Amino acid sequence: MTVYLGTHGQIELKRVFNGGELQSTIDVADVNATVKRFSFDFEHGQLVTGDQIEITSTDGSALDFINSYTDSSVKKFIFVDELDGIRLYNTFALAVAGGTANAVALATPGNAIPIKVKVETVSAKLLAQVNSFEINTERETVDTTVLSDEFRSRVNTLISGSGRISAFWEYTGDTANELPMYLFELAHRTKVGSNFSGQFYIKKSGYNPSGVSTRNDDEIWWNVEGVITAAAIQFSPDSTVQITADFITTGEIQLRMKLETPDALLQEDSGDIRLDQDSGAKLLLQQDV
Repeated sequence: MTVYLGTHGQIELKRVFNGGELQSTIDVADVNATVKRFSFDFEHGQLVTGDQIEITSTDGSALDFINSYTDSSVKKFIFVDELDGIRLYNTFALAVAGGTANAVALATPGNAIPIKVKVETVSAKLLAQVNSFEINTERETVDTTVLSDEFRSRVNTLISGSGRISAFWEYTGDTANELPMYLFELAHRTKVGSNFSGQFYIKKSGYNPSGVSTRNDDEIWWNVEGVITAAAIQFSPDSTVQITADFITTGEIQLRMKLETPDALLQEDSGDIRLDQDSGAKLLLQQDV
């Protein structure tokens, strides 16, 4: 029998949004081209650092608050500061790092620009600093009391489980990984949703304590569509800062297994092709899964 350690598990997280849009106006005074920063009226917490957003002018005018830009729509990653000021970036990693050096250059617009903002669903990213997770598939233990009546009535028949993610707290850095602070921010979204899509791995390719060579590339994981219901930060002077996030699932939890099961390469008479080095070994056909 083989014992597997949790040190080789991981979570891949995808930001998922409910399709809601934010409507606002970028006024001339909202743009500070010197520090590459702009703002518009939106409820605090609806946009967070690392989001990829699409900004579109509702009257068809050019988004001339972006330097030398003439189109009426743009997609960029964003950094959101403590005053809800926004900087635009071309990549997720640059947005998470923040700062003015790599931000998109801005210009003072000629007039106020009415806009709508849509948050885009982007590709899955590895969740950094995870130290544990759990997934519960017992329907009767799911707690929906923390959800609003409107949301509960809409999804309670779909709930198939719940779970918890625990990670060492981190909020910034030049990284392509999703940072744990995002879980806390996700719990505060109301306009664009607290949804996420995740793959929770308990075995990844390359981790093989069994010693059986054909099991080296096996992967086993859960596919989860969920909603963050609660998040907490645990702080103690003599311990590491931890963040925990509770979630419920809004669809079927799927246990997926990618197993390397090579087939034998046969001769015309259906006999095995034996190897010269070992008469007991046979030639196998590699498959792309």
